[in-house]
Amino acid sequence: MARTTDFSPLEGLKGRSILRLTDLSAAEIRGVVTLARALKADYAAFRGVLAQRALAMLFEKPSLRTRVSFEIGFQKLGGCVSFLDHRNERIGARETIADYGRNLERWADGIVARVFSHETLTSLRAACSAPIVNALSEIAHPCQALADAQTLVEHGVALESCHLAWLGDGNNVCLSLMELTALMGGRMTVVTPASHRPCTTLTAEIQAIAAKTGARITLTDDPAAVAGADAVYTDAWISMGQQECPEKVASLRNLSVTPELMQIAGPRAKFMHCRPAHRGEEVVDPVIDGPQSVVFDQAENRMHAQNALLLALLGALPASANPRTLAMQA
Repeated sequence: MARTTDFSPLEGLKGRSILRLTDLSAAEIRGVVTLARALKADYAAFRGVLAQRALAMLFEKPSLRTRVSFEIGFQKLGGCVSFLDHRNERIGARETIADYGRNLERWADGIVARVFSHETLTSLRAACSAPIVNALSEIAHPCQALADAQTLVEHGVALESCHLAWLGDGNNVCLSLMELTALMGGRMTVVTPASHRPCTTLTAEIQAIAAKTGARITLTDDPAAVAGADAVYTDAWISMGQQECPEKVASLRNLSVTPELMQIAGPRAKFMHCRPAHRGEEVVDPVIDGPQSVVFDQAENRMHAQNALLLALLGALPASANPRTLAMQA
C-alpha cells in the first residue's frame, strides 16, 4: 500500500493571516513545503479545489514574479482573482483601510497585499475577517522565504541544518530568511556593512527565537564568512521605492557575488536571488547564469509555496497525498 502524507499540521492555519514568517510554526513551515512539493508534482490532483473561491490582490508596488505566481497559481486551483492596482493611489487614500477591508471581505475569500508600509497590512488584518497574506512589505517577504525553503529542500538541503549566507543590504528578504533560520534551527551568516545591517529591533526578536531553537545567526562584514555555506543569497542593493544612493552602493561593492566568492563558499553552494537582479552590481553574469544558480527554481516555487499556503488559510487542504512523486522533485 502506498504511503501517504498527512497535512493535518496545517489545519490550524484556516482563517489566519500571514504577515511575517513568525506567524507560522516550524511544523507549519514544513507542512507548507511538503504540500507545495505535492502541488508541483501533480496539479491535476488538486483541480477545482478552490472553485467558487475568490482572491483579491492589492499591489502598491510593481511586480512580475509575485503577481503572476499568485494569479496563475490561484486559477490553477479553480479560483478567480481580482487585481487592484494601487501604484498610483495608496491603500487608504480614497477611503479608510478599515472600510476598504470590510468591503473586500464581503466578496473575497482571501486578500494578498504588496505594500510600502507594513502598518497597512496590520490595519487590514485588524479590520477584516478574510485572511491577509503579505506579498511584500518593507520589513518582510514571507512568501519568498517559503519558496526558498522549498527550493533548498528540493536541492537536498535540510532546513534544520542549512547554512545560509546572505550578502548585501539587510532588507526585508534578509529579515524573512533570518526568521526562517531561527524557526527551523539552522544557521545564517549575514554579511553587510555595519551601516546596512538588518533592523536592530527585529533582529533582537529573531535572535530570541533562535536562542530557543538552537539556531545560529551571525552578523558580520567579512565576505569570507560564506565559507562552507549551503547557499549564498543576495538581493538588489536599492529596494523598490528607495532613492538611488551612490554612497550605499559604494559601501556594498565588495559584497558583489562573483565566481571568486562562490569559490570561497564551495562547489556545493547554491546561488540564490529573489530578483529582479541588477547584473554587474550585487551579482555577475557567470554566477547567476552558472551551474550553481537556482534562481529560476526559486521563481517557479513561489507559485507552489503560495498555493500551499492559500489552501491551508482557506481551509481547502487535501486529506492526504501520495508522496511517491515528491522524490522526483528533489
